[in-house]
Amino acid sequence: MNEADALDIAQAAIWTVIVSAGPAVLVAMIVGVAIALVQALTQVQEMTLTFVPKILAIMVTIAISAPFIGAQISIFTNLVFSRIESGF
Repeated sequence: MNEADALDIAQAAIWTVIVSAGPAVLVAMIVGVAIALVQALTQVQEMTLTFVPKILAIMVTIAISAPFIGAQISIFTNLVFSRIESGF
């Protein structure tokens, strides 16, 4: 295994993490901005108002995108195993 192989695997791992976490992070950001806007308009600064909707939105998003996340992780795992099998 040389440096190029290690960099390829590291790049694929980072890309897999970004793509897998993307939907949940995007939803958390959108819900967070929407709640911040509501809080700014109503001047209600309740901490649970920000926490509970974000957690619920993230859980729903992960439940919906679980097959996609699993497929991305499976693709990365197959890549690593094929590299190990072929001897890099």
